[in-house]
Amino acid sequence: MPNTVELAYGKATVSIQLPHDANATLISKPPFPACPPASTIIADALASPVQSPTLRELAKNVSSVCILICDITRPVPNGTFLKPIIDQLLGAGIELANITILVATGLHRPNEGEELRELLGDDWVFENVRVLNHFATNEEDQVDLGFTKTRNTPVKLNRHLVNADLKIATGLVEPHFMAGYSGGRKVIAPGVAHHETIRTFHSARFMEHPAATECILKDNPLHEEQLEIVRMLGDAYALNTVLDEHRNLVFASFGEIIASHLKAVEYTRDYTEIPIGRKFHTVLTSSAGYPLDQTYYQTVKGMVTPLDILEPGGTIIMVSECAEGFGSSHFREAQKKLINMGEDAFLLSLEQKQLASIDEWQTEKQVKPMKKGTVLLYSNGLSDDDHKDTGVKRITDVTKALSESMVQHGSNDIAVIPEGPYVIPLSRNNEVRLN
Repeated sequence: MPNTVELAYGKATVSIQLPHDANATLISKPPFPACPPASTIIADALASPVQSPTLRELAKNVSSVCILICDITRPVPNGTFLKPIIDQLLGAGIELANITILVATGLHRPNEGEELRELLGDDWVFENVRVLNHFATNEEDQVDLGFTKTRNTPVKLNRHLVNADLKIATGLVEPHFMAGYSGGRKVIAPGVAHHETIRTFHSARFMEHPAATECILKDNPLHEEQLEIVRMLGDAYALNTVLDEHRNLVFASFGEIIASHLKAVEYTRDYTEIPIGRKFHTVLTSSAGYPLDQTYYQTVKGMVTPLDILEPGGTIIMVSECAEGFGSSHFREAQKKLINMGEDAFLLSLEQKQLASIDEWQTEKQVKPMKKGTVLLYSNGLSDDDHKDTGVKRITDVTKALSESMVQHGSNDIAVIPEGPYVIPLSRNNEVRLN
């Protein structure tokens, strides 16, 4: 491969000069097949639903619709599908005033103003459709549905979704470092769930389960709890999308929320789960660029996803812009707690709690790469104080860090992952399939 690599960084890339003696393995998605225009992909998905009637048929004889969309931290191509969905709803006789778009923020901050316009991706939608943000801590916004039977999770969901005649989740299906894959049921919970619901299935009794990781759905307690919550809600539907490494739409599925999500998962597996057949002492990766790398909070995902190919004691070199800085004050408190207590004591403190503190689950995930090896961070968006609270080592020269890691480990072999957590490298060989 060339001596220079481009890694996703902010809204562009960062060019990294590899050491001249490096033996680099580039890990990226295989080429997608030639695809029709995005508008055709969406139209075909809506016309050929998975285990459900078409959208036009679903919209008959209903008066209210709630459409969930992911927040600004996900590069979902909302501009390609919101207007076509709304046009079909209007064509079925639903009043525009009875259509609500609800931003599934979970416990993230709201998206407002020009950021909301960017998120929607369509000026007409921004100017004509009612759009609300979900606030997980607003008690009056939630409807209590009781408790899950399997793990006794309290289930409260946003009333705009619960009370709508037609419920539609939209999102992006990609590897997720807790729930296996994003999209579908995840847009409902944690997307528009009450903070106690979120904090329950983000607690250590869920998070420390070995199946609560990327690309695994079978026996994943977060995934299973999300499915139960969806079933408690009742009939719901989803439009799931898949993007290539250039953020072009390559696949969409619409239909019953669980079945349509699984169809998208099965499609994307072959492009995101990359068998490598070996491990490395040095891994260079990114946080996948904008919008995922805008905070250090989201950057943690890129540290976790290459762990299967990292040799014990190895080095992960992470590049992430962090243009918005560190993340929430809750996350910073958790990071300080980790630094002060140490990894083992921090984990023990989490295991003793019923409800996770807000955003501490990201810190819990950061412990995994810290315990397996060393994490180095290159970022020009964090202050000196921010860097101190990351709990990982700051670097300003990636090439130098690569050289030092090669010398330290006595190996010139390095893995390079330009798209960070959107690609999951696996040390297994091709013949083995994750569930």
